[in-house]
Amino acid sequence: MKNTNKTIAWLIALLFYTTASQAQLGGFGKKLLDKGTEMASGGGLNKILKQPQAITTSFKDVNKTGSKPPSFMEGQEAQPLYQLPKAPNGGFKLCAGFYEMTNKSYCLHAGTRGPSSGDGYMLAPVLGPKRDVVILILKHGETHSEVNQHSIQILLWAIIARTKFADFGNDIKLTATRLLSPTELLMLEGGALGVLPASVMDKAKDQLPPAVQSVFEAENNIRRLAASGNSSYEEMEKYAMIAGLAPKPDPEVPSGIWSLHPDGYYIRFFPHSYSVTTVQIYVPKELISSKPDLVYDAPNGIACPANVGAQRLAQTNEPLNTDYTKKLKTPCNL
Repeated sequence: MKNTNKTIAWLIALLFYTTASQAQLGGFGKKLLDKGTEMASGGGLNKILKQPQAITTSFKDVNKTGSKPPSFMEGQEAQPLYQLPKAPNGGFKLCAGFYEMTNKSYCLHAGTRGPSSGDGYMLAPVLGPKRDVVILILKHGETHSEVNQHSIQILLWAIIARTKFADFGNDIKLTATRLLSPTELLMLEGGALGVLPASVMDKAKDQLPPAVQSVFEAENNIRRLAASGNSSYEEMEKYAMIAGLAPKPDPEVPSGIWSLHPDGYYIRFFPHSYSVTTVQIYVPKELISSKPDLVYDAPNGIACPANVGAQRLAQTNEPLNTDYTKKLKTPCNL
């Protein structure tokens, strides 16, 4: 086992300590383009188009059974969720009552628009080939204060754009190696694409619906930037975020709609931007009587918009704008 761990660590070190010249889009960039061209040749384009996204969650995965209208809990004062006891494996131990927390959140859908006024978001599961590693990154980010939110978002954009770890620029590799163990880093391999040249992109877009074209093109641009080694957060955000007005909100899924969590409590989301979301949770007393060990662990769910042109938002257990002078009014016997 020790020898296996040493081998894994050596392989990761070898991948990380690539030369500075490789990190630039010079010879290394040509290799990526060659890889993309090779994948698209000989009928490979259809294979690329059929390859699943790294995170596949869509509004079709939302269970609307048991949902409540925005007026549910109207007039009730929420208590600070972040004051609840922490669970050993992450998240908050739930008590009966109404709670609220504004927390860090992350975009998990490049080539779409940020949250718009009136958009309804509901709880959805994290699905897709990179589900487990994305959840690990979000959970480990809570205990690594030295890694800022922008760096984690860049890493997540690189992953959802299906970029290989070996193709990451050194800054992104550094973020990954700080947040993930050598064994966990191996989860980043597989299901990745090269940087597709313009001619291949044009052929691909001809075979895709308009709504999917922007996502496919954004992911390709992000792969290119991720490999360049010198791209900024602002440059990557330019491709991840679409400017302009979003389609009208779905009237059947209004802003503030409540989802019934599979564990039996109610939850809703109010995104302020893709990087900041307010979550509210209502836990009925009778639920705690039958399930005393309930835990809300945010990275296990996604705030998913009914508006297909908006971004899926990964949630975290990291509160923002905290006020620890506020105390829980409901006794919490945990």
